[in-house]
Amino acid sequence: MGKKTQIGGIMHSDGLAMIGALAMPSRPGIAGKILSTMGDNEVNVQFIVQMVDTDGNDHVVFCVDRKELDRVLELLAGIKEAVSAQDIVHDASVGLVSIFGPDFRQRPGIAGEMFAALGQADINIQAISTSISTISCVIQATQVPEAVKTLQNTFEMP
Repeated sequence: MGKKTQIGGIMHSDGLAMIGALAMPSRPGIAGKILSTMGDNEVNVQFIVQMVDTDGNDHVVFCVDRKELDRVLELLAGIKEAVSAQDIVHDASVGLVSIFGPDFRQRPGIAGEMFAALGQADINIQAISTSISTISCVIQATQVPEAVKTLQNTFEMP
């Protein structure tokens, strides 16, 4: 086995719920309306991913503390018509695993290493979000310990 890629560390959480507001006609302000509603009601959003599909529909997926799920679903029901969401979906038992380190954007292959290692461990990634220094994956909560172990075996850490 070759030299392991150096990262800064691993973060994880297993007490989350994932919610998706799906198939909304893409227009300015959709994500703002959804996330402002969360913020105005003091719901901390810990993960966000948004995309527009080839049919021109927005999909906003985010994670919150599992204890907030019922309240978040009520809040979304109150704005579902305003954002024209065709569906609101959720998974009440997800977790988040993240790797972090300096200069990820100048270091090709880190995301591929992470995703391949999780795949080889039979861990399905439900959503991905990245930043300059962090790569985060939503997975089933029960798989968080195995994902952390897999990532510890894949990467070199200080």
